[in-house]
Amino acid sequence: MWPGQLHWLELLREGLTFDLSGFAPGPAAPFPAFAHRFDLPALPAPDAYEALVLRPGPHLADGAASLPLMRGLLALGCDLVRQLPDVVAVGWGPAGTAIGARFFESVTSAWLEGGPFPALGLTAFTQTEDGALESVGLAFWIGQELRIEPSLTADRVAATRLGIRLVNHLVLIGGLSDDDRITAPDGSRLVLRPSRSRAVVSVWRE
Repeated sequence: MWPGQLHWLELLREGLTFDLSGFAPGPAAPFPAFAHRFDLPALPAPDAYEALVLRPGPHLADGAASLPLMRGLLALGCDLVRQLPDVVAVGWGPAGTAIGARFFESVTSAWLEGGPFPALGLTAFTQTEDGALESVGLAFWIGQELRIEPSLTADRVAATRLGIRLVNHLVLIGGLSDDDRITAPDGSRLVLRPSRSRAVVSVWRE
């Protein structure tokens, strides 16, 4: 914080410090580049909204991707959504997502209390040219993205649901170094195989 002019607020949660910037009369925070939206009618645009940026304090920067630190940051984000009724959306940079504020608070709080990882928001999914479904932003959490092979993506809704389940599984185990097998919702057996040349876990039917 600079003397005489507010440039950021230092917030403390569970012994961890975070910086919140973008408040007037300090400089405006840069507006994020969004590629995906959840529970929003359209992507937020800089001509209609202003941004606040919440980040770990400078002394925590080296551990910015650690799970305990990210849980603290996201818990603080939930607190801000509850306390600031004008917040419309929460942006998550690693996945390029804009998440409706109430949806963010609901799914993130549920995860922090022991529920499933909020894959729709803290990650996203895109379809590749060959018809596979790939995650965006999962590598931030586990160092790998998820690729659901085209043989499993004919039904895009079902493939996305499968992707949500697999993202939760991979976050729980912290990524994959060897082949894994799980049972799909339809009872079929799936193979999860980490690539040796790319940071990707591929999935197909056994």
